Amino acid sequence: MTLRCLLDGGRYYEGPRWHQGRLWFVDCMERTLLSLSQSGECEQHAKFDDDTPCGLGVLPDGTVIVLTMFRKRLLAYRDGALSLYADLSKIATGTIDDMIVDGLGRAYVGDLGFDLPPPPDRGAPGRILLVMPDGTTRVVAEGLRFPNGIAVSADHSRLVVAEMDGGCLADYDIAADGDLKLRARFGSMKSPDGICLDGDGAVWVAAFEEDAFIRLDPTGRELQRIEVPGRRALACALGGPERKTLFCLSAATSYEELRQRKSSARIDVVDVEIAGAGYP
Repeated sequence: MTLRCLLDGGRYYEGPRWHQGRLWFVDCMERTLLSLSQSGECEQHAKFDDDTPCGLGVLPDGTVIVLTMFRKRLLAYRDGALSLYADLSKIATGTIDDMIVDGLGRAYVGDLGFDLPPPPDRGAPGRILLVMPDGTTRVVAEGLRFPNGIAVSADHSRLVVAEMDGGCLADYDIAADGDLKLRARFGSMKSPDGICLDGDGAVWVAAFEEDAFIRLDPTGRELQRIEVPGRRALACALGGPERKTLFCLSAATSYEELRQRKSSARIDVVDVEIAGAGYP
């Protein structure tokens, strides 16, 4: 599978979501909310002056929700402006990282359980927080090792989260009220970051330390691998008119360079056979 570069020259791209015919995402280091057409035209929508944006989601009415990591807030982007959607500073026990909004308007947010940069003896304090459409919040999963990318199936019955420190994916059943019950852990890869689901129930995983985007079936069997040698795989999303375009976000960087804020980001695309399904 041959990747084609669609956008280059950013610093650290995250949170890709296909919405209204464009790929929406953030540049964490530049603190910007961006969108990209399939022809490569990039537009900046908002700038975050006081915090680092990361995860994204889209409400059923089309409002884009952006997570900011250290002040632990969700911000709504409407009519060209940002406003507070949810303040999670009282419920989150650490830095918040990635998130997804499902088709019912429920936001699932990863709480690392510690503040970045990560302590060496961090264990598994990670949690998933649920923000309901009425603004109420609660913890719906615990015991995660650095929860990162999150995806929800189209029928709202399944949630998958990448455990970056655990080197695997955690698979949950979703109850009618949004609660989560752990079904299984599956897969084995180095530092899974962003993820997305397709129509076969397979998961595309950006494996940060493997410099690759990997497709796994629900048992953890590797089905496909797209390598990006010398680049860290950050996140991925299926979009395009038929949701058969895989957008691959990567960066030329390392853990040490990230501490020095050195990074060069890119978005590549490739056509796949199985269309995306669910969120993102």
